[in-house]
Amino acid sequence: MEETFANYILKEEDWIRKMEIMYYLEKKGQVFFDKSVILKTELAKLFIDIMEIKEVDENIVLTACLLCNCKKPMNFTDISRVKQYAKDGANYLERLGFEKRFCKICEEVNRYTGSTKREKESDILELVDHFGGMLLDRFDRMAFNPDEALLLLEYRNLKNKQNIYLDKFNKFIEEIQRVHIGLHRSMEYLSKLINTSRTTKIAMVNAYNSELDIKKALEELKNKQEDKIDEGPINIKIKPEEIETIVLKRS
Repeated sequence: MEETFANYILKEEDWIRKMEIMYYLEKKGQVFFDKSVILKTELAKLFIDIMEIKEVDENIVLTACLLCNCKKPMNFTDISRVKQYAKDGANYLERLGFEKRFCKICEEVNRYTGSTKREKESDILELVDHFGGMLLDRFDRMAFNPDEALLLLEYRNLKNKQNIYLDKFNKFIEEIQRVHIGLHRSMEYLSKLINTSRTTKIAMVNAYNSELDIKKALEELKNKQEDKIDEGPINIKIKPEEIETIVLKRS
């Protein structure tokens, strides 16, 4: 089988290692990758695991979550680019060796292109993309709290749109906000909640709203994982030139 970037990242099933690959890819200037992508991917994994969603391939969903915004523009004043970036990203991913269905999943992170029939995985991407984005501070607004974000998600962003996981996502957010510090070790990373003057907020958001850079955000995420809690600081072993060779020969 020809070595492509698609094969390279898909065969890596450790989701933290996938983010390390994205860290280096972003350094090469190929894709959009920031702390918001890390948060949304973390939300997607928690959603699939806690709600026991068995009908999707978690590896595909998390990889798509990392890549679906790969051509996201930094300037959101150009509406034409905002409406086009998911399609541009899907085309770019196809050049990197991803199958058409994977590219379609990524394209359907938003609904601007009118792609149908929507993939199940795309509905998960859509939820975490909207909800995760609203939890984070932006230059033009403060972050919403989870309750506000859920209301906006259902009654504004997805108004008159069908998302097969919306009800389950609402229950998921309610569930993780009920978890309290002090649960057994396997639940520690779910219990990171903080209290603000406005409402209870998911604590992982606090880290991403701070001034942490991407490398630090990855360290924070890795340190939260129960099965890696004693490993210490992140140790990125991916060779930059290896990624550059695989990506540039395709694009």
